[in-house]
Amino acid sequence: ARTVMTYVAKKCGICFQPPSVILIYKDDNKDKTRQRIMPVRNFSKFSDCSMAAEQLKNNPRHKAYLEGVSLHQLKKLYSLLKGHLGGESLAESLEKFRQEETIDPEEDMNKLDDKELAQRKSIMDELFEKNRKKKDDPDFIYDIEVEFPQDEQLESCGWDVESGEEI
Repeated sequence: ARTVMTYVAKKCGICFQPPSVILIYKDDNKDKTRQRIMPVRNFSKFSDCSMAAEQLKNNPRHKAYLEGVSLHQLKKLYSLLKGHLGGESLAESLEKFRQEETIDPEEDMNKLDDKELAQRKSIMDELFEKNRKKKDDPDFIYDIEVEFPQDEQLESCGWDVESGEEI
C-alpha cells in the first residue's frame, strides 16, 4: 500500500536568473512548507508561453506539485519571463499581459485569425465563469424581476419601424 502524496500550492512565481518557476507548497503528509525550483530550459523571447505552460504542468516530474496551480497563472509567469528576455521591465511585461487578457469592445473580431479569435473566446469564457452566479452562491437569486423606467422617450431604430411594404 503506497501512500498518495498530496501537495497544496501556496505561492508560485518566476525567477529570472537562472530562469526557473518557483513553487511554495505544503506537503500534507509531513505538514511542512517546502519550496520547489523548476528550471526553465529551451525558452527564449520567441517561445510560445501557452505551450511552455502546458508542458511544465504536464511534466511527469512536476505534475503532482502543480495540480493546484492554474494554467493561466503559469502562462502569465512565462509571459513575464519572455518580456524579461526581450528587454522589457516587469511593469511593461505586466501591462502587456493585462492588455492581451482584456477584451476591447470596439475591436472587430471578424478580422481576427482563428488563433486570436480562439484566445478572445477563451478570455470571454473565463470572465463569464468568474462572474456567473451559481446556485451555491450566498447572493444567488433564482427569479429576478426588474422594472425598467418608462419616463424618457424610447428610441426607435430603423429596423423596427413598421413599413407598408411587403417583403
